[in-house]
Amino acid sequence: MRFVIVTGMSGGGKRTCMRLLEDAGYYCVDNLPVPLIDKFFELLMTPNGEITKVALGIDVRADQNFADTEKALNNLKKNNVEYEIVFMEASDKTLIKRYKETRRIHPLAGDGSVEDGIKKEREILKKIKKKANYIFDTSNLLVRDLNEEINKIFVHNEEYNSLMIRIVSFGFKYGIPADADLVFDVRFLPNPFYIEELKPKTGNDKPVHDYVMSFDEATIFLDKLDDMVEFLIPNYVKEGKHQLVIGIGCTGGKHRSVTLANELYNRLKGKKEKFGLSVTHRDEALK
Repeated sequence: MRFVIVTGMSGGGKRTCMRLLEDAGYYCVDNLPVPLIDKFFELLMTPNGEITKVALGIDVRADQNFADTEKALNNLKKNNVEYEIVFMEASDKTLIKRYKETRRIHPLAGDGSVEDGIKKEREILKKIKKKANYIFDTSNLLVRDLNEEINKIFVHNEEYNSLMIRIVSFGFKYGIPADADLVFDVRFLPNPFYIEELKPKTGNDKPVHDYVMSFDEATIFLDKLDDMVEFLIPNYVKEGKHQLVIGIGCTGGKHRSVTLANELYNRLKGKKEKFGLSVTHRDEALK
């Protein structure tokens, strides 16, 4: 039987993760009272049981001590019950934004602010986060990308090292992505914007792609970028980084940056390392 514990920051996407696991065939139970955790697993371990995949959602609540939850999980380990921990994470800025949009009250905020609640929750959860097998930072993670990673791990049993790489093309005229870890300027390449038949198209169109990639400088740039990213990935993983955002920019974010972002995505997709990967084109549709 496969047991999965889903926990993490309130607003980090725990319920979404549970829903995706349920879609993947897991029997899901959310917010089970702590005193019932041992009994719950005891019932599941009965011989000839039909349930083979279980996900248990656990979160921080104002009316219970999370240390009791940790004790319950430690007791399961002592009784040789193996489980995996999924920790749902997001930046403070993202969590605050989500709470403002939903107008919900943070469970630990009390009479204070959402920021106060988030700070308290991070402190409470830091121990279980260190024990987590998988950490998903959903600050910029689309549900479809999370679903893909959930299926990789819990359906296809592929390895995962908790690093999510997001490649973003953008236009400098609209500003650099605020969450970018690495930013690359590809305005050194000839601009398809000044070619009449290519101007209305984007880097997702073959004529623009072929034009941009016809220059040796584009291939050389990709070779060097690919080599650097390949060097960085294992070092980021070793240091516990869970998300890497690579920004590739040109003037308007429609032609050169889109082409090279797609090319980098295709190169990384073929790597042997196991990491989440997505590509988005922030300004492609802008005029």
